This record gives sequence, structure tokens and C-alpha cells, in this order.
Amino acid sequence: MENYFQMNFTPAQVNAMANLALAHVGDGVFELLCRAWLCAHGDRTVLRLHRDSVALVKASAQARFADALLPRLTEDEQAYYRRGKNAHTHAAPKSATPREYAKATGLEALFGALYLLGERDRLNELFCGVMEELYGI
Repeated sequence: MENYFQMNFTPAQVNAMANLALAHVGDGVFELLCRAWLCAHGDRTVLRLHRDSVALVKASAQARFADALLPRLTEDEQAYYRRGKNAHTHAAPKSATPREYAKATGLEALFGALYLLGERDRLNELFCGVMEELYGI
């Protein structure tokens, strides 16, 4: 049975995936990390958890996260980020500029690639470092 909580794709397999496929996976990974972080940092009602998670995963917030993340990335990680950022998306939400949406897609592609490569420790290191920088927790 496949363990979808711990993926171990090879770099060649990840590199063969479409940019937006990586972003699709990374969107879910980033949202799960944000939800877990919110649960771990304070007692919130379900409504508050929902509102706070939406605020963290919207494109403009992800773009801000990406800006703080970029100096921490290795060369290979930067390449995954650029793949997503430069992907040809057909629509952007009204709440984000095209530039913010591109950065958010880059972030999602990076997180998708790291997840599929089985780099959970690196994902956690990057996520926690930026959350501490941006939110002081």
C-alpha cells in the first residue's frame, strides 16, 4: 500500500511533473501546515480557525510568505519556485494582483516538490522559520 503521507519521488519524477501539478500538491501541503500551525498556537473557535487559515493561504499572504522565504532557499529550491512562478496560469483571484498570484504559485510549486521528494524536515524548517519571522511565534 502506498503511503501518501510520506512520498519519496525521485528528482527525475518530480522534474517530469507539470509546474501546475506541483503547485496543486503544494497548495494542499501549505494549507495543512497553516492549519496545524494555527491549532498549535492558540485556542481558537472553529470559525476563527477557518478565517485565520483563509487569511494565511490567500495569494497575497502567500506572496508575502514567498518574499520572506526566498533568501533561505537553495539553488534547487529556487528552481522549483521559479517553475511555479513562471507557470502560465489562466486566472487570478480578484483579491490578488497577477504578481502576487505568480509568487503564490511559485511557493505552492516549491512546497509540492519538497513534499513529493519526501523532504518533510526541510519543509518544516522553511515553514517554521518564515512563520516565526512574519508572526513572531
